[in-house]
Amino acid sequence: MALHRKRPVVIDAEQYTEYGKPVRGMCNSQSCYSSGNDSPHVHTIHAGQIVNLEVGDWIIPEPDGEHFYPVKPDIFKDTYEPVIHSA
Repeated sequence: MALHRKRPVVIDAEQYTEYGKPVRGMCNSQSCYSSGNDSPHVHTIHAGQIVNLEVGDWIIPEPDGEHFYPVKPDIFKDTYEPVIHSA
């Protein structure tokens, strides 16, 4: 067994704060809604998996920039910290 450390990565996350309020990464495709996926959700890179959103979830982009995944607020707080921009 070998120990590994996760590389530091800067992400552009957005928090889902209000039920139904669109945020970056949230699916708004009419075809999704007409096929029965009418709850707020995101599509992940993993075989097109659909994951429903709950208020408070953070939405993080997958490496391809086209798919997203939600992270629960407590996990997000334990895993990420704000990046301070310097001009």
